[in-house]
Amino acid sequence: MCEDYLRRRAIRHLEKGRVVILAAGTGNPFFTTDSAASLRAVEVEAELLIKSTKVDGVYSADPIKDPNATRYTRLSYDQILMNKLGVMDATAVVLCRDNHMPLRVINMHKKGSLMRAVMGEDEGTLVE
Repeated sequence: MCEDYLRRRAIRHLEKGRVVILAAGTGNPFFTTDSAASLRAVEVEAELLIKSTKVDGVYSADPIKDPNATRYTRLSYDQILMNKLGVMDATAVVLCRDNHMPLRVINMHKKGSLMRAVMGEDEGTLVE
């Protein structure tokens, strides 16, 4: 009941043109925070899902372990799945892909990155 109340409240704020930030998981087993975020973004018909993480986008490999990793500025969900890029779990990726939910991956430690992403600037990696 609490979850449904919060979802309805978020939708009311969205209908008023406000920016809504949803955080945390669903409390359901086997559901990661990535899949919960994808589910909520689809449910509220968000314009964009922003994944804030420790790197500034999607890379060809883990940039912390591989200094030669290449950062992508834009790619498709199918490219993430085919190349097994570790940006999100496969369930979350497929949920976004099948519901045409764009995703922007940004660095949570980079000052101003969230604001730039919310304002529609070219921050991090855009996945469509």
